[in-house]
Amino acid sequence: MNPQELAATIDHTLLKPEATPPDVDRLCDEAIEFHFAGVCVNPCHVRQVTAKVSKARVRPLVVSVTGFPLGAGLTDTKADEARRAIDDGADEIDMVINLGALIAGNVRLVRDEIAVLARVVHSGSASRVLKVILETGALTDERIIAACRCCAEGEADFVKTSTGFHSSGGATVEHVRLLNKHSAPLRVKASGGIRTAQQALAMIEAGASRIGTSSGPAILRELVESTASHAGR
Repeated sequence: MNPQELAATIDHTLLKPEATPPDVDRLCDEAIEFHFAGVCVNPCHVRQVTAKVSKARVRPLVVSVTGFPLGAGLTDTKADEARRAIDDGADEIDMVINLGALIAGNVRLVRDEIAVLARVVHSGSASRVLKVILETGALTDERIIAACRCCAEGEADFVKTSTGFHSSGGATVEHVRLLNKHSAPLRVKASGGIRTAQQALAMIEAGASRIGTSSGPAILRELVESTASHAGR
């Protein structure tokens, strides 16, 4: 995979609570410069991102989150947060699953909540996308498979590994393979702790079609240097 192809899979991400408007502008500038797939920010920054990227010749997608990072809010609250982000210009919503309900075996609640969010996101535009964050590091394989089933039945578009904020860790190649195997026809987003080109490429090889990372520019520079080094041999 060449740098341009990898860039087209990356959601350039800034979800730290201390992010300032200048930080968000810089994120957008980098996404436009490197032709990343999307810019992923907290809901309070969506309107700023929408205005900023609208001026780009090649416009990255505007991605936001709901129920982030715990997933423990009420379904109506998550739905309202998603609706407001869409009204502000978001193309895609990454929702955090109700982790406690899943671990307790209440798959009906998990599935129904995903279905509610899917209706909100898809309403008015079939091109909008819902990604469901599972926090795979906190789950057994059996529960990951059950979550994939909930995502498919709830009509999500992606399953996503992690928030990057949980103590259990971020994306792993093994979990991406598991998601890819059990979530079809849904796509897979790998996110959490991906900071090198080697990690990003391993996630793609394992079945991810989107990468969430705050290290996109460094990853691409590393890949460009590596490609040039191999070409010079």
